[in-house]
Amino acid sequence: MDKVRTILAYTVLIGWLLAVVLPMVWVLVNSLRSSKEFVQNPFGMPWLVTGVPADGLLELSEIEAARARASAGEDAGLALERLDQLARDFAKLDSENNGALEAGVVYGDPAETLSGEEVAAVERAAGRSLAISAAISNYRKAWVESNFSRFFFNSLWVTGWSLFGTLALASMAAYVLARFEFRGNRWLFLFFISGMMIPAQLLLIPVFFEFSWLSDVGTRFLEPFGLRFQLYDSHFGLILLYIALSLPFTILVLSGFFKSLPGALREAAIMDGCGEYRTFWHVMLPLAKPGLITAAIFNFLGIWNEYIFALVFVNTPEKKTLPLGLASVSIQAQYKTDFGLMFAGLVIVVVPTLLVYVLLQRQLTQGITTGAIKG
Repeated sequence: MDKVRTILAYTVLIGWLLAVVLPMVWVLVNSLRSSKEFVQNPFGMPWLVTGVPADGLLELSEIEAARARASAGEDAGLALERLDQLARDFAKLDSENNGALEAGVVYGDPAETLSGEEVAAVERAAGRSLAISAAISNYRKAWVESNFSRFFFNSLWVTGWSLFGTLALASMAAYVLARFEFRGNRWLFLFFISGMMIPAQLLLIPVFFEFSWLSDVGTRFLEPFGLRFQLYDSHFGLILLYIALSLPFTILVLSGFFKSLPGALREAAIMDGCGEYRTFWHVMLPLAKPGLITAAIFNFLGIWNEYIFALVFVNTPEKKTLPLGLASVSIQAQYKTDFGLMFAGLVIVVVPTLLVYVLLQRQLTQGITTGAIKG
């Protein structure tokens, strides 16, 4: 019976592992494909490994890839001079490279005829290098042309300060609520965690008008000094919003963790001459490190991937975060679907989350199992 349960457990775990890992591998592989390859071969072996198959249709990109090989002294099927001439003629005929010419077609000025053998030779020469070029092009377009580099550092800035503010405020509040008995303690704790019962989307409109009002009031006071106070369409406002939204969950996690710490440690620190502040910062807070990391990871996942509030409260393109940048890829491409670019952008969004989880998974497990969810 135990053996059956073990087999069943491993079957479920393996199934769960495949359900999580396979989609991520598929996204990663497709980020290395061109849009043409994704349409023709979305689940097969990547052309990066097998080389672009010859289809008898010659494209400018294939001629350019063959030219690159010929320039490097490798076998490109045709001489470099011939490939240069083909590229010039092709560019005149189809400068946007939106189409393909079938073998044997007459093009250029003066007109030329390209035999089927020549087309096949160029396609074979271009195969692997064209696939490599497409893979690099996807990430270059995402990072440089689609401004993912700016979006990435915006997300890093907003998420970093949001986590710092959330953990600093929540740890102090949770410590007081967990270790000190005073009138209204229980009600204050319930007030904090009641924020988890309100859907965040319901706060969009009230907070929007509140931010506008506060910005007007602040600007009125700062205007004589030549300054302007702005919560709407600013990273500062977005950070304040994320801190406020993250506090209920973080206080819930950390208060449970502080309750699990031995009270004798605090008493010993006070007997040794530490005040309450030094006891908190130098004794209790370091002991709460697993709980802090646990809360930080969960909050990081939520803030890094947050879309709705960033969409409503940030308008300036230079201030957008990664989820907004990923959504705007289709708009920037004028509604043409560039699958390789979209998958490359998705990988850029996902990789930091994976790294944080992989590097801190031991502390995350430790934090959960040693009292981070104790009520």
